[in-house]
Amino acid sequence: MKSCLKRKQVHLHVSNSNSKDEKITYACYRLLCTLTIIFGFSYLLTVIGISAYGSPQPVSMVIPSDSTNKTISSNLYNTRTTASATTAIPVIDFLNSIGVGSSISRRGETLENTINCFKYLGARWVRSGYEGDIPVSDLLELHNQAGVRFSYGLLSGGTDIPRLLEDAKQLETVGALIAIEGNNEPNNWGIIYQGEPGGRDLSWIPVAKLQRDLYSAVKSDPQLKDYPVWAISEPGAQTDNCGLQFLTIPEGAGTLMPAGTKYADYANCHNYIVHPAWPGIHDNQTWIASDPGPDCKVDGLYGNYGLTWLNKYPGYSVSELMTLPKVTTETGVAIDTYGVNEELQGKLFMNLYLSQFKRGWSYTSIYLLRDRTDESGNQQYGFYKPDYTPRRAAHYLHNLTTILADDNSVSSTGMLDYSIPYLPDNVHEILMQKSNGKFYLVVWGEQYSGGSNNVSIELSSTCSSLNIYDPTLGTSAIETLNNISLIPITVTDHPLIIEI
Repeated sequence: MKSCLKRKQVHLHVSNSNSKDEKITYACYRLLCTLTIIFGFSYLLTVIGISAYGSPQPVSMVIPSDSTNKTISSNLYNTRTTASATTAIPVIDFLNSIGVGSSISRRGETLENTINCFKYLGARWVRSGYEGDIPVSDLLELHNQAGVRFSYGLLSGGTDIPRLLEDAKQLETVGALIAIEGNNEPNNWGIIYQGEPGGRDLSWIPVAKLQRDLYSAVKSDPQLKDYPVWAISEPGAQTDNCGLQFLTIPEGAGTLMPAGTKYADYANCHNYIVHPAWPGIHDNQTWIASDPGPDCKVDGLYGNYGLTWLNKYPGYSVSELMTLPKVTTETGVAIDTYGVNEELQGKLFMNLYLSQFKRGWSYTSIYLLRDRTDESGNQQYGFYKPDYTPRRAAHYLHNLTTILADDNSVSSTGMLDYSIPYLPDNVHEILMQKSNGKFYLVVWGEQYSGGSNNVSIELSSTCSSLNIYDPTLGTSAIETLNNISLIPITVTDHPLIIEI
């Protein structure tokens, strides 16, 4: 394996298989570059506007067509211009980010089935709380049987901070606690705190005071003080500017609550991947939904912590949002929404976990483990049907987490050199490493409109053996390549995993 890790330039070339004209143009470009290197004909490339040396510049290529000329800009590609040593991310960090919403033993779910489901899925955490009076003993049993941990919150309408903390301490004692969470969507579920109603279309001052007091109580508790507090969800719906679009209100914010008020350590979003303002399924659906900035087209970070979506109260700058600690406690999509079928839902869910993690979301919980049976409307969100029949989403997540399975932390990950000169903007990649030292290069496509991208990964030197996996096909390698330095794969609308 050492021969694969030499710090020497590696290349990953991409061509779009849909367009014959693009393939011809790209081949011509490669030929001209070769002539330039061999014969010094740099003026040939200068004439057509292509930079031959140094970092590639944004250029336009005119592609002939039977009917019209098409101009394709290199800005359409994600470009890593030169080979660089990329530090791998521990696989366990990605696995630990994978969460699923569940009522565990309430609302028609049974503890036994929930345990079996989580064992199969490989999901690592559950968003929970005292809403619905789920016995803490059931959470402890789920942790004991399936290794699941929990965020524990006030959730919908809850205000009982002492009860929340006492329950959370039981989880903390056995290592089952991740974080403490505030209210769930006060725009939909109002509260009454200290005798004052708030949220929904009323003032949000009571919501702000409750979250402030929750944060203070957690940080004052000797057992819980080191655990992060997650913000309320949907602060973008504030009717008045209480400053809930900040984790800590800065000086000069002009909010109703004073500067220095501390609410949370992590922002909290419900960035479902479809939205009425952005109907349909598009290429890059989950990547765009995960965008921390204003290019997000769903109910994302920017509309809740940058410029609130209801009344446009200013929060963090775009640059600050890029590094803001953040979690998603609800996301997903129901079958029969904008034509989503079971197959597409399964692929979207895998891509969603990967896109969220790549874009800096520490934890992502998909709604829902099992379809609701106590709510009206389309409830086909679940990994499982009401009778616990697994959907393809369940099988695909099982395959993904099984291929990447690793329970050991990594104190220091390795580095791998590779470059991606022309990666289409609907193909993404992330380099991870297991505790056994093996690298896992995950490449996923979001080309839901059809077609594919042919990708060739050129390693710096020959590897004696590597495996390629497709989690839509199972947990075994679909191909094993020996004594290989050039790895061809075809990327469409789901992940492929290359084990190096």
